[in-house]
Amino acid sequence: MFDTILRAVVRVDAQGRLLVPKELRDAIDMRPNENVTLLVEDGELVVLTVTASRARLREIAAKYSTPGRSLVDELIAERRAEAERE
Repeated sequence: MFDTILRAVVRVDAQGRLLVPKELRDAIDMRPNENVTLLVEDGELVVLTVTASRARLREIAAKYSTPGRSLVDELIAERRAEAERE
């Protein structure tokens, strides 16, 4: 998945905060004041940027999509049909 493995040992402070070193932030394109998603996978803490979270969601959604089928177009058609019936 990654070309290079980056590793850092950091200390968790009394308030539960930790400082993510710049080289790790740069590696995942984490920006100042950006919201991130934290999750635990197989006992490991994972930090996902907004971009990474969106990419994961697209991967999950792709598993359930059918090539050539647009759920958006189907939804619009359904709503138009409902409007015509009213």
